[in-house]
Amino acid sequence: MKTIKSKRLSLRPLVRSTGALACTLALAAAMSGCGGGGDSGKGNGTIGNNPDTKIRVAPNAGDNWTLVPPAEVGMDAAVLADGVAKLPDAASHGMSSMLVTRYGKPVLEQYWNGYDKDTLHDLRSATKSITSLMMGVAIDQRVVGGVNDTLDSYLNAAYPNAPAFRLGLKLADMLTMRSGLDCNDWSASSPGKEEKMYQQTDWVRFYTALPANAAPGSETRYCTGNPVALGRVIAVASKKPVPAFADEFLFGPLNIKSAKWASFDNGAQTDTGGHIQMRLRDMAKLGQLVVQKGQWNGKQLVSAAWMTESTRQHTQFASLPQRNGYGYFWWRSVETVKNTSYDVIFADGNGGQFIMIVPALEIVAVFTGENYNLNKAEFPFEVLDRTILAAVK
Repeated sequence: MKTIKSKRLSLRPLVRSTGALACTLALAAAMSGCGGGGDSGKGNGTIGNNPDTKIRVAPNAGDNWTLVPPAEVGMDAAVLADGVAKLPDAASHGMSSMLVTRYGKPVLEQYWNGYDKDTLHDLRSATKSITSLMMGVAIDQRVVGGVNDTLDSYLNAAYPNAPAFRLGLKLADMLTMRSGLDCNDWSASSPGKEEKMYQQTDWVRFYTALPANAAPGSETRYCTGNPVALGRVIAVASKKPVPAFADEFLFGPLNIKSAKWASFDNGAQTDTGGHIQMRLRDMAKLGQLVVQKGQWNGKQLVSAAWMTESTRQHTQFASLPQRNGYGYFWWRSVETVKNTSYDVIFADGNGGQFIMIVPALEIVAVFTGENYNLNKAEFPFEVLDRTILAAVK
């Protein structure tokens, strides 16, 4: 497969075009079925937005968003157009939006069901990958020592002698979903299952009181309590609320202005396990940050070393048949198209919220959807394989 070397977006923010977004591909082929924006998210069980309630925000005046001809970035316009034209109707595919960039340049942007570029989307568990980025920033800023620090070194003052601390639980164990605590969101009988956590006022107190049923680092179990507790670590270590920390070191430099965090503990703490709401284009910026190894506009927002370490595979979920590799709150997959295999890094949220990164091709593909707790939430991977990767020349 021939790879085109095209100029990048010079690290400028991926953002908006003026006037009506005609939902075009910047292709010669005309597109149909263009609707407004996307919302909804993944992962956090039954908690989430009502998909009938769309939250729109003011356009970001700092956006500079221009769709480019796919040929400019080595992609086949006809393959992209044909792939979108052959999508089933929106009611069937359940996606609310999709966006594709290569080399930092947007080539495809599509919305359905009344969503548009300024509609917020509940990312659900894709939020966890943002928490991974923030932990990297906290380590870079030296407010957190490193992933081998123990949880109790940050939270014992708030939760003295909590049962979880007796394990010598390290931040790395939590980042890889291997805490050893009896917490499994995929098991109804698990004491730490997320729905049980949501019924409490202080979710971190709930998490740190959980019993252990394995040695830290020994078993991989999906537990939303892990990123929630790490959010508290970031807040304690930085002496800043999570939204303020994110705005200063991550969202501010990325020109992400309209993100809305969810909270718990009567608003005193931030939900870093799910439910941040963002625009689709701002999700794409986070993907591009991964492609660029943490650099944006010439500034290293997150160290390249953290980007490499956090997105590489540390473990996997044996209960999943495919796309089951896991780093520090980032998923990993291998997708094969035209007899060529590509590593894919992705953030994943219940219902079809995805930030997909194909490092070898410098492609970012972002999706939102409303397929909550349905197998067809994985449909964006079909679009990635059959249309996006197939369009690479």
